[in-house]
Amino acid sequence: MSNALPVADIAQVRRYVRELIRRHPRGLAVALGLHALAAGAGLVAPRLLGDLVEGISQGIAATTVDRVVAAIAAFVVVQAVLVRFAHLASARLGERVLAELREEFVDRVLALPLATVERAGTGDLLTRTSRDVAALSRTVRFAGPETLIAALTVLLILGALVLTGPLLALPSLLAVPVLWAGTRWYLRRAPQGYLRENAAYSDITDGISETVEGARTTEALRQAARRRARGDADIRRSYAAERYTLHLRTVFWPVAEFGYLVPMVATLLIGGWFHLKGWASLGQVTAATLYAQQLTDPIERLLGWLDEFQVGGASLARLLGVAAEPDERAKAFATPDERAAAAGGAGGEGRLAAHDVRYAYRPGHDVLHGVTLEPRPGERLAMVGPSGAGKSTLGRLLAGVHAPRAGTVTVDGRPLAGMPLAELRTHVALVSQEHHVFIGTLADNVAMVRPDADPARVRAALAAVDALDWALALPDGLDTPVGAGGHPLTPAQAQQLALARLVLADPHTLVLDEATSLIDPRAARALERSLAAVLHGRTVIAIAHRLFSAHDADRVAVVDDGRITELGSHDELVAAGGSYAALWRSWHG
Repeated sequence: MSNALPVADIAQVRRYVRELIRRHPRGLAVALGLHALAAGAGLVAPRLLGDLVEGISQGIAATTVDRVVAAIAAFVVVQAVLVRFAHLASARLGERVLAELREEFVDRVLALPLATVERAGTGDLLTRTSRDVAALSRTVRFAGPETLIAALTVLLILGALVLTGPLLALPSLLAVPVLWAGTRWYLRRAPQGYLRENAAYSDITDGISETVEGARTTEALRQAARRRARGDADIRRSYAAERYTLHLRTVFWPVAEFGYLVPMVATLLIGGWFHLKGWASLGQVTAATLYAQQLTDPIERLLGWLDEFQVGGASLARLLGVAAEPDERAKAFATPDERAAAAGGAGGEGRLAAHDVRYAYRPGHDVLHGVTLEPRPGERLAMVGPSGAGKSTLGRLLAGVHAPRAGTVTVDGRPLAGMPLAELRTHVALVSQEHHVFIGTLADNVAMVRPDADPARVRAALAAVDALDWALALPDGLDTPVGAGGHPLTPAQAQQLALARLVLADPHTLVLDEATSLIDPRAARALERSLAAVLHGRTVIAIAHRLFSAHDADRVAVVDDGRITELGSHDELVAAGGSYAALWRSWHG
């Protein structure tokens, strides 16, 4: 998808992995140390068994055989105990690392600019927060520790082979060219293949979510066939992407299977020839063959988890890529001085102003054309006009969600674009037609904008939006769980909840984009009047289709084709006889 969130490159992924390793030196050392001890204990038995075979061929005493067998059994038990504690240490380390990864990803997602989320769509972000996190979870919990264990075990076994007999270590090297060529071929193709596979899942998720959310619109406009075609196309792309990665595995696995069986067969055959030549004893050949057989399991695990690493690496690149998305508000400033001005100290009376602003969702197609608007501090300004005229876009620029392509939007002379979001929301806040009820109590949903707010302030905020009565009537009052799995709220109640948050946040300027659209018109008018009383002294910019909002406002701005065509009080515009007067007569009549 052209608007999808970015993906981190290989260098960024490697830097992040190294950083994670540096954060946990002790846990990593303990896990590796225990696995090294376990692997070392496992290497003793083949050597003792080789010595036993050599001794039996030379007629050693039965008591000696018993002692060697007892020693082999003891080392097997010791190895089992060490493996248990080594896996426990690896699991604990993996869970700590995974917890950090999840927490950091949530921080990155919450820091994303709203404009970025809207442009990318929910599908890509949803796939990253679900499928990619799950894939990375498996890599961190299992693939990482298992790979370290396997690599360490291979090194120790090769060392034991050399100590048993340098010549007997040579047959194992025959597997190196086979495994090297196969792995190199696979690694050149797998990362991009899994990135395409994950991106295809994002397309599917995005298409399904759009179809479900807009089901009624799709049905009304008879677009079902078009939506099905979109879904079929997404599935075809996903099928092609998965088929490609499956092809890689069907080529790589047989090569790998052959490669890790070579050492045992070669050691047995060539070792037997060495014994016949007198270059190695029977005990050495036996021990070397057992060591070569032991190589099979760690090499198989090493190559088996390699595929999981490609999946996890692709997922990590997508998760890290979320942080790489630049904020278009910050990009609006070309120089450090301009960025410093935006991040300067707070203060002033909260005078918001837009001067000659232009904005385009697509290059070369402006939807705002040189708009200048200066709301007066403390006034209620209504913006009206036909659908698609640019009202919501202008509202988002005034709220600092988007940065203008040209021109400036300032508060007390400081540009909104580039201003830290935490400070920006103390100046101006936006409530749109979209709303969300979070999992938690009703009180938590309101207080999330000010976690330190006491119950009295939460109740006052609900009362300001005419929601306190129905909130207290819920099964557990304000402590009633709401959101997914909780007590269901109507769309109108959810909208009142969003307005209550806004009242509690208490910014000096509010942008209401159809904020009461889901509420009955009569109740909406009463609610807006209640809000006006509570928000007295605050600047309120209300974008609405219901003209009673304009009638009650101090001034009205008429937006048409991306321009402000009329500006004045309701009475002035009606008397002027322009487009607003015609709209008012049509609506009021």
